[in-house]
Amino acid sequence: MTPLVAVTDHAVERYRQRVPSRTGSLDLRPEIAGRVARSWAAGQIATVPPPGAAAQRGSVYVRDGRFVFVCLHDRPRSELVVVTVWEEGEQTEAPRRYTDALKDRRLRRRDESG
Repeated sequence: MTPLVAVTDHAVERYRQRVPSRTGSLDLRPEIAGRVARSWAAGQIATVPPPGAAAQRGSVYVRDGRFVFVCLHDRPRSELVVVTVWEEGEQTEAPRRYTDALKDRRLRRRDESG
């Protein structure tokens, strides 16, 4: 049975960096949830993280093409929360240097504020 799928703001931003919206919608949550639900139903699930990712306790990895959705699975409630998105392969839409630069900028802001 496919669990109920929820999507964090962080996962939406990571997805937006990599995939143009197919529907033109401003809110990509339904698109992400649909992809994750279809991949889950197809059995594209792993408990081992993609190469380069650190394993997080309780995480499951749902694969859809070149994308890996990192999720937390609440089995008793049959809920799945998409936490972030990984893109595999050499030809990624958002090269690592861009996502690293965004991370560095957020850290600088946090340090300046407090």
